[in-house]
Amino acid sequence: MNKFRESNRKSYVRAIVLVAVMIGITTTSNHLRANTGPCEGVPTTLPFTDVPVDNVFFCAIAAAYFSGLTNGTTATTYAPSANVPREQMAAFVTRTMDQSLKRGSRRAGLDQYWTTQVANNLGLTDVGDGPALVRSDGDSLWVANAISGTISRVQASNGKVVQTWTGAANALGVLCAMGKVFVTGATTPGTLYQIDPTQAAGAVTTLSSALGAGPSGIAFDGQRIWTANTTGESVSIITLNPPSITNAVTGFSTLFGIIYDGANMWVTDNNAGNPGKLHKLGSNGAILLTVDVGNTPLYPFFDGTNIWVPNRNSDTVSVVRATGGLAGTVLATLSGNGLNAPRQAAFDGERILVTNGAGNSVSLWRATDFTPIGTFSTGAGTAPLGVCGDGLNFWITLQDADRLARF
Repeated sequence: MNKFRESNRKSYVRAIVLVAVMIGITTTSNHLRANTGPCEGVPTTLPFTDVPVDNVFFCAIAAAYFSGLTNGTTATTYAPSANVPREQMAAFVTRTMDQSLKRGSRRAGLDQYWTTQVANNLGLTDVGDGPALVRSDGDSLWVANAISGTISRVQASNGKVVQTWTGAANALGVLCAMGKVFVTGATTPGTLYQIDPTQAAGAVTTLSSALGAGPSGIAFDGQRIWTANTTGESVSIITLNPPSITNAVTGFSTLFGIIYDGANMWVTDNNAGNPGKLHKLGSNGAILLTVDVGNTPLYPFFDGTNIWVPNRNSDTVSVVRATGGLAGTVLATLSGNGLNAPRQAAFDGERILVTNGAGNSVSLWRATDFTPIGTFSTGAGTAPLGVCGDGLNFWITLQDADRLARF
């Protein structure tokens, strides 16, 4: 394994050096006083006149320069002995993270760097009536169709519906866990459905009809399933083996989304007004921490560090630190970038996408530094609602068009 890693490292350095040679030729042709030295046995030219070839870090600086992590202090100077202020260090770190995410993504491996620009270029799949939320299991997309009470299984490679399950009244939230698919039924009392993907399609299995009223969001903590109950003003905690249900009701108002950060559940609460709330929960469903966010927070996403909360009636997204000493801190309140009744957030390993229900569009940000990438139409009258990422594409439910879109 160590030999393999060393081989990969050398291959990477050689690739950088080859680029360096080409850029070095250009640099020389422009008559810059560049320095040339051997890196991995290949002559390498840097444009920095203050980095001599006998500098012990010559090749490291070359690797950082040609991979885009540093630009130097000017076109021809690097200032190798200068102190690095914290602000410059932040730039280095951000570039390193961006490069790592971009080059390590499935999109990079498959040479799919594009961002879909117009609605006509979306891949579209007809699903059931009133598609709500959607989840990927790594292979298929599972779409809860609220009005038709069906669950569509869509093949990710080609966007084809391969199976349809029936009998899921008011299907809304979707969870893929333990090799199964679980779906909330926004009924009163609430319902939890189950699908075994290894079996032929048919009617869903009803696991429970005793959840809090109107279960919407659904999440898993490795042992128990949790639901956020919109009209029941509660959280339901479901143990499957043996089966038991606990409905926690203290301190909640109108709940929509629920996510797990690896240690705790977080739920969004409309709080019957502005500001809305994001609650951090203990293992019994008790509220441990409450964070003020925007008005009418809906379906958030946890990117491994931060929670992205779309606030429908504020046309904002609250970015909240989930763990560590800053847990519960609102790092940023994002506005603009096409936000118009935002509903759900998702992460593809590099970018954050938010659906805009009233805007018939989606908004994109770079996850590392919250830089807006842009807003993109999903088509007139589509009302995008649910979204998930599978590491390659975003998949968006178009609620008023009864379709699933590949973005």
